[in-house]
Amino acid sequence: MTGSTTRVRPATSADLPGAAAIYDEQVRTGISTFDLDPPAVSTWQHHLDSTEPGDHFLVAGHDGEVVGFAYSSSYRPRPGYRLTRETSVYLAEAARGEGLGRRLYDDLLTRVAADGIHVALALIALPNAASVALHEACGFEHLGTMREVGRKFDRWLDTAWYQRTL
Repeated sequence: MTGSTTRVRPATSADLPGAAAIYDEQVRTGISTFDLDPPAVSTWQHHLDSTEPGDHFLVAGHDGEVVGFAYSSSYRPRPGYRLTRETSVYLAEAARGEGLGRRLYDDLLTRVAADGIHVALALIALPNAASVALHEACGFEHLGTMREVGRKFDRWLDTAWYQRTL
């Protein structure tokens, strides 16, 4: 599905429903987000509208359909963290396991580094072997695991912080 006809590019407003649908599927069925209800589309517009250095929102499109997205955003609102960004990547189920997450992250991290950002962080809900492998392949290092900090689907979940110095 995601061969050479899949393009990674900056998101537009027209891409927001597709990105929201991918995320909403994870809200309903997965643990990669601890949201329990799908957020409003305006949540994604906020990411799209950000002009802060280091904030980017990319999509992967295939045959006119959004099949994945990645974004970087503020890690914390305090000025001392301005050169750190938290990153995330989400893929439609049909697009997983084909290297698309790596393509999105490679493009995203290149853009973030070009903005002078020093550190990229990622928080991974566990267990998620595919996400751990992706982050490690992209040069992220495991910082630590927080035990039972989230609750979803009537079970406690751990999260692991990963970091890449750019």
